[in-house]
Amino acid sequence: QVQLVESGGGLVQAGGSLRLSCAASGATFSSYTVAWFRQAGQAPGKEREFVAAINRGDPAAYYSDSVKGRFTISRDNAKKTLYLQMNSLKPEDTAVYYCAADLWRYDTNWRPAYWGQGTQVTVSS
Repeated sequence: QVQLVESGGGLVQAGGSLRLSCAASGATFSSYTVAWFRQAGQAPGKEREFVAAINRGDPAAYYSDSVKGRFTISRDNAKKTLYLQMNSLKPEDTAVYYCAADLWRYDTNWRPAYWGQGTQVTVSS
């Protein structure tokens, strides 16, 4: 079992950058596929939106079309930390960002078992 704690969120102007971190504990981090999701608003039933993922043992990364070319996901297995570098931020990127992990490799039906508590990112226009 893995525990995840996000940090690095905040308020930034449109066009700016932020880097989110997700510290893992309690398990062998390198064994997990890890990802970032986000949720804008708290309306009931609103699903979390996939942002980016990176498999265990594979440097290839996967991105949603809405962030491709602007966001970069990376991991440091020695530090047990997942990162999300966000550049050219837009007001529509405003959301709570969550990191997630699972032992299964990522695909479009991926449903991670482990989640962090989230960190708020607000982009002002």
